[in-house]
Amino acid sequence: MGPRGGACDPDQADLDARAFSLDRFSITPALLRGGRELASLPLSEARLQDDARWPWIMLIPRRVGARELEHLTARDRAQLIEEQIAAGAAARAIGSALGRAVEKLNVAALGNIVPQLHVHVVGRRSDDPAWPGPVWGVGQAEPYAPADLDAAVAAASDVLAGWSFKRS
Repeated sequence: MGPRGGACDPDQADLDARAFSLDRFSITPALLRGGRELASLPLSEARLQDDARWPWIMLIPRRVGARELEHLTARDRAQLIEEQIAAGAAARAIGSALGRAVEKLNVAALGNIVPQLHVHVVGRRSDDPAWPGPVWGVGQAEPYAPADLDAAVAAASDVLAGWSFKRS
């Protein structure tokens, strides 16, 4: 996540994309910045974005070279939908844990700056700083206070650990 509240720095992302391995799975450094590991799901790595303005979870499918949804098999696409639903429940749990219930979930796979396939699941509220527009490019990221980060990670991790996934 970059200085503009969720958007990665395009120059750094370009360098990261060139370093991104296409022959073995790895997470490009741009997707590792500004976030924390939550769980390894059947298909994806789930990460919490460190921006306290929104309960924001990113899913990164462990598929070598995947840049678009069409690069996934039909089975993987179905699994990713299940994981998006789980991430939405986790985002809602974060909102509840922090006393700011999520009213709406936004799900997006843009990839305009960071080409590695990743899906954002963002909990929204009508009083959030970007409402009703998109969260990208709005203000500066606001890192979680340590106690709130612990609560967010615990809430999301509990949901994801307890989710019953259909194994592909």
